[in-house]
Parts: sequence; structure tokens; C-alpha cells
Amino acid sequence: MAIDTTSMPVPELDATVVEQWHAEGADLIDLLAQARARLGGVAAVRLAPGATGSPTVLVTDPGAVQHVLAQHPDRYVKRSHRARVLVGDGVLSATGEAWKRQRRLLQSQFTGTGMRRYEQRITAAARTIAERWAEYARTGERFDLGEEMRRFALDTIWRSLTGHPVDATTERELAAVARVVAALPTLPAGAVAAQQAVAADSAVIDAVARHAIEAARQGPAGPEGPGLLHVLLDAAAERPEYTDRLIRDELVTQLVAGHETTASTLTWLHLLLDRHPTAREQALAAGPEGSPERRDAVRALVHETLRLYPSAWILPRHALQEDTLAGYRIEAGTDLLVCPYLTHRDPELWPEPEQFDPTRFTTPGRRPSHLGAYLPFGLGPRACLGTQFALRESTTLLEHLLPAHTPLFHSLPTGAAYSITVRPDGPTPVTLARG
Repeated sequence: MAIDTTSMPVPELDATVVEQWHAEGADLIDLLAQARARLGGVAAVRLAPGATGSPTVLVTDPGAVQHVLAQHPDRYVKRSHRARVLVGDGVLSATGEAWKRQRRLLQSQFTGTGMRRYEQRITAAARTIAERWAEYARTGERFDLGEEMRRFALDTIWRSLTGHPVDATTERELAAVARVVAALPTLPAGAVAAQQAVAADSAVIDAVARHAIEAARQGPAGPEGPGLLHVLLDAAAERPEYTDRLIRDELVTQLVAGHETTASTLTWLHLLLDRHPTAREQALAAGPEGSPERRDAVRALVHETLRLYPSAWILPRHALQEDTLAGYRIEAGTDLLVCPYLTHRDPELWPEPEQFDPTRFTTPGRRPSHLGAYLPFGLGPRACLGTQFALRESTTLLEHLLPAHTPLFHSLPTGAAYSITVRPDGPTPVTLARG
């Protein structure tokens, strides 16, 4: 590959800024936001004071984002995922030929005919929570909205995996998944030490997965028909690589990707509607119940929430070879961080980027046309498999809940916690008002 000899070194953030960030103990996003603001959409950052070697390259410019993720994924690869301690060799963390095989098997389950198989299960899970909310409204019971969103998302993905609604025991045990996800940023760097730190929760998760696999293998399909777990077991009959361990890893991967991200999105959405109640009123006024107009307006609420709090807020990549990126020279061996969170908040792409404005997604010309400007689920061949699933379940739930109930928050989180997802950093206690 010919390299542009006129390319320039990537501009680097001043070391004193890194030292101040480190001394203050701020979040990584604060340092990255400073790099983007000072140096633009391709910027070099040393993530530790006095670090030697090549700095990490932050990528937020939409053209550069598309170059890295979509146009040249063979040059910029994904290495070990920070959630590997939880998901093992599942498709989220797999690489190379193994990832290609695993993704190929799963991809058909989340598009076209495959998605239609899950629509009834999504609706059933939404009706379950709608009935529960009606009882909360009747009794005036206070509950945590974030936990309720997690219950819904877990029920939805469990029905899709097994053909069964989630039972109370499994729901309680799978709270271990959320605990491990929350702990990921603070786990020891070494794989063995990290595994030891979450050993108790991992044992619970493994036991749930083992029971589900055996139930699917020995018993008939669930009341809602076979699920994704049955697809994996069928694959194991023909492909020796699909051991019980890999099936466990794929099951846990779907639990993480299929309910932690959706739960966070729906929690943020309700918090945003609490601050911007007219957005809810406008969505419900867009058309009668069940109409395409209302569904589009409700989906726009989801998209605008994902713009502010994308499911994939940061995407690490590693340059296998030298390249030129947006006119800058990238050396082989460079680590990069593509950051949709910052791309989505770039005022040159999104006017008044901090403002919650769902009409960006319903009014022609309001959102940027560049493919790399909006990527809440990633971009290119490693984009999230469950994008359509997540949008469908979020929209379906909101169509059930928004017309009937308004959550009244008794306290609000003070900010965001950055882990696999961007989630509210505190509880979200609410009671419900009618309509």
C-alpha cells in the first residue's frame, strides 16, 4: 500500500493537560473531550503522564471514523475486549476467523425473517411491564426506573434466547451480570487477577448459563418457540468449535449486549423526557396509537437519546500497518480510540449538540448526512448485530408506556458512569402519574 508522503504527524495534546487530568482523577471522557476541543477530530493523547512510546490516537472526525471502522477494518483491528472476563470468546470479543464464523451464524437471526421471529416476544415483554406499571400507578408504589428498564430488557433477551419469559430466580441471579459490567473499569489489569475479582459473580452466571443450555438441549422448545440458544445447539451438532463453553460465552454475550445497553438507553430516555416533557407530548401527538407517524416519532426519541448516550460510546482499534488518516500519518502498532460519544456532540455536525431535540431525526436535513457522524451501535463489519432488535424493543416498550404513565422522579443521578455503556451514576426512584 502506498503511503502519502505529505502526511503530517498527528497533533498531540500537551503533557500538562494529561498531568492535570490524572491528578484530578477525572473520567477518561474529560481528557478525550479536551483533546478533541483543542486539536480537532484526529488527535494524539498519552493516557498516562510521562508515558513513552506512541500515543493513543483519538478519532472523532466522521470521515476518519468511516475510514477506520467501515472502509479499512483490515488495517484497524479490534483486539481483546475489556469485557472478555465476562463474555469469554463470544462474538463481542472474538477476533480473526473465529469472529467471522461466529458473526455469520448470528447475523441472520437479527435481520429480516430472523427479526420477525422475535417481534411477538418483544411485545409480550412490553405488555408484562405495562401491566406491572399499571399496578404501580394504582398503588402509588415507588420503584427504581433503571432497575425496571433492566427487568424489561432482560426479560426480552431471555425470551429471545430460550423461548421462555425470565422467572424471578433467574432474574435475581442474573443481577450478577450488571455487577460485573459495573466493575469492569476498576478490575486489575491482569487476566487472572481480573477473573479472581469477579469469581463469585462469574460462578453464578456460569450456573445460570449451564442450566439454560441443558434445559434447551433436553427439553422441548419454550412456549414462544425455539430461541437463539437452540440455534447455537444446532450449530454444535455440525461444528466442533461450538463447545458448551463457547455456547456459554455467546449466551452471556447476548445477555450483556442485549440488556445492559438497552436498559441504559431507556433509563436515559426517561431522564431526558423528565427535563423535556414537550418532547413526549409531541411524539404522542404525531399520530394515533399504532400509526406509522407515532412510531416514527417515538423512534426519534430513541435515536436522539442514543446520540447523546450511544450504546457503543468508545471503540478501541489497533493499527496493523502504516496508514494515512485524514492527512495524518498513523504508524503501525498505534492504538486508536474511536469515540461516537464525542462525534455525536460535535457542534460542527450537530448544532446545539447538548440539547435534546428528537426532531433532528424526523425533519429532513436536520441530521448530518455523513455516515460517520451518527454511529450509536458502531459502524462497519463489527457494528452491533442487535441494532434492529434494540430499536424495535425500545420503540415497542415506549409505545406501551408513554401514553399511560409519566414517571415522577424523587431524585436524579448527578452524572454518568462510563463502562461498557454510559449509564446514569445513581438510582432513579420514581412514582407514576397517569398519562
